[in-house]
Amino acid sequence: MSFVLSPGAVKLATLADIYWNSGSARLDPTFDAAIEKGAARIAEIAAGNEPIYGINTGFGKLASIKIDAADVATLQRNLILSHCCGVGAPLPENVVRLIMALKLISLGRGASGVRLELVRLIEAMLEQGVIPIIPEKGSVGASGDLAPLAHFAAVMMGQGEASFSGETLSGGEALRRAGLKPVVLAAKEGLALINGTQVSTALALAGLFRAHRAAQAALITGAMSTDAAMGSSAPFHPDIHTLRGHRGQIDTAAALRALLAGSVIRESHLQGDERVQDPYCIRCQPQVDGACLDLLRSVGRTLEIEANAVTDNPLVLSDNSVVSGGNFHAEPVAFAADQIALAVCEIGAIAQRRIALLVDPALSYGLPPFLAKKPGLNSGMMIAEVTSAALMSENKQMSHPASVDSTPTSANQEDHVSMACHGARRLLAMTENLFGIIGIEALAAAQGVDLRAPLTTSPQLTSAIAALRTEIPALEEDRYMAGDLKTAARLVADGILHSAVSPDILPALEI
Repeated sequence: MSFVLSPGAVKLATLADIYWNSGSARLDPTFDAAIEKGAARIAEIAAGNEPIYGINTGFGKLASIKIDAADVATLQRNLILSHCCGVGAPLPENVVRLIMALKLISLGRGASGVRLELVRLIEAMLEQGVIPIIPEKGSVGASGDLAPLAHFAAVMMGQGEASFSGETLSGGEALRRAGLKPVVLAAKEGLALINGTQVSTALALAGLFRAHRAAQAALITGAMSTDAAMGSSAPFHPDIHTLRGHRGQIDTAAALRALLAGSVIRESHLQGDERVQDPYCIRCQPQVDGACLDLLRSVGRTLEIEANAVTDNPLVLSDNSVVSGGNFHAEPVAFAADQIALAVCEIGAIAQRRIALLVDPALSYGLPPFLAKKPGLNSGMMIAEVTSAALMSENKQMSHPASVDSTPTSANQEDHVSMACHGARRLLAMTENLFGIIGIEALAAAQGVDLRAPLTTSPQLTSAIAALRTEIPALEEDRYMAGDLKTAARLVADGILHSAVSPDILPALEI
């Protein structure tokens, strides 16, 4: 799947497709003229004597050192190699593809001053599957994601490492096998490649897309838990949520009503249940999950803007001047990542309380202890609930904001940084934990619904349980459960669970 990108107007849905489907991308050719114009202006400056930062000067604290015109290409090569200081495991391939697409969008605005040759190489690398190996750690989120982006740029030069056809190769060999040639960087091109927020933004977008998928699945499992516990659907009445007015809350309540529509268990509850109120984890789902949805939607707008932004430095402006600024500072992304982390933490926290409710006979309205058909002889889902608590607690610890931290770098030239990159990277681990929590709730809630037989749940939830049961049978007696938990988490992460219900029910990320 290949996408045509129009810089300044790329939508979240396109970026999500690139992430989920490992798609390739190329720029709309109407942007070629702007790219060529910016490159011509940089070439003009490089041939002159006036010192302009990053074109014919050193970098960071070394900006006062003038570089001879004959050394401009060497300056860019040295910049990339010296900045390849990343450590840690490689970033996932779909994240790197997103990084490459974001870099295309940024360069496509024409303000970076790179030649079309660089753009074409990135497009070809995406098309042919030459994916740079980018270590996960090394960026503080200003002056751009320098170290990780340097590993990307190094492959374009024939250096570093890349993945190609399932092998890890040197950058030069990966390009050769793909029929591509490395570039020799011209003035400012190395700086344009590394001086941006594309790694932080790609990681934040990945966290956003994963969090939204988990949020959708949590509505399914939350509705399933409501039925399993014979909870009341009255708190989902539309007037309650209209009176408050928050869009996420309104949309979440509507989804829960649609998911529960037609449930025989619901009708049974209405006829004979003497309980007045359910615990908050059932009753306040629209208020909690709806607030999380609002937060994710707000963050989505911020990250869509950032994805279309030019974030390197210096920039070729509309009057053809070249000015040094600070668009490489990733503070908006850092704040966005912190907000996603809060939403991920809360979606998991309330889901975990629903799991705890279902396994507790004092709260579950007639279900056996730990959902075991023969409790005592069997422990049922006792430790699955404990695992969900461990994942929830780990996410709480990771949800501390990264954006409030800063440390001076580059001899105090870069004295306030955003910490956006690792603030966004933790979202991969947090959402993995959340997939696990929601998967465990799916297992517990489906078990609870099964135990309500001969009463049946709604058609929508029956479809979701059927998707679960194609790979994980009901728990008749104790068995080795680690595989079940892993599979359930995968069904959430891969979108299989939420794809089992009607697509118009679950609230979208973009409104």
